[in-house]
Amino acid sequence: MLLGLHTYSFHLHGMGQNWGGYKLVWEPVWDIFGLMDEARKLGLDGLHITAADLGSTEDARLREVRRAAEERGLYLEYNFSLDASAYDDRLTNTMEEGIAIAEKIGSDIGKISMDIHRPHPVCGSAFHPRVIPQLERIAQKAEAAASVAQNAGVRLCLENHTEAFSDEVIWVIQRVDHPYVGACVDTNNSLMVGEDPLTAVRKLAPLAFTNHFSDHAVVFDQYGCRITGVATGTGDVPMKAAFQAIRANPNMNRLNLEVEFDPGADGPEEARRREYEAVVESIRFAREELGVGK
Repeated sequence: MLLGLHTYSFHLHGMGQNWGGYKLVWEPVWDIFGLMDEARKLGLDGLHITAADLGSTEDARLREVRRAAEERGLYLEYNFSLDASAYDDRLTNTMEEGIAIAEKIGSDIGKISMDIHRPHPVCGSAFHPRVIPQLERIAQKAEAAASVAQNAGVRLCLENHTEAFSDEVIWVIQRVDHPYVGACVDTNNSLMVGEDPLTAVRKLAPLAFTNHFSDHAVVFDQYGCRITGVATGTGDVPMKAAFQAIRANPNMNRLNLEVEFDPGADGPEEARRREYEAVVESIRFAREELGVGK
């Protein structure tokens, strides 16, 4: 199994999308090519990237990115959203646009955030009457794009993003029923809708073509608790059991680490130092404790 990195893992270094209502104001440390060089230094095999990392989705730029990845021996996976206007519209693509970009950069994966608009309360809201029409529209779009994806050699992967229950993702995949439409299984995201993450992973992994291997900690305080990013293997998600479910699917031969590191009140220099350490620790955990690449 190959080991890659979701670019959000270096968000404090300027990579990946804006998220959670915040826009990083620090100047980026690398562009996509500098990040590729750093990935090789870290012994990684690939990157799971977004349009925010590409800098441009013009054809010339995409060819340049593809050539750079091939020269460095890195795989690329393309990550996009159907409606990222609430956090970073650079990620918004139609399915056909996402397929085209993925093909041009040499990616066989088009990972899709469905961007469901959920009612409150979120917990227990799977297949809410306001959600079902959204799922039906997404299924229709995937049905229309499936043959385009197959012709391009790009597998569409619907994610259990922070607003989707695993059963909803499965419903869309089964509704489309096409060999090029499957899942992206995120090991942490189901916490955000009050779903047990390991249950979600075990449901989605058999239908998945790719993954986000992400750990979080539940931190209690006087106002309740926070669910916050940490180095992989140091949080409250059962990562070893999640890895077993992912490894059991022969359609997934890559593991994509995603480190959503919480810098607290640190300034740029210290925050980036600690984020980098969290990425290094995550790689160590994958290599030494999970045996990825051995």
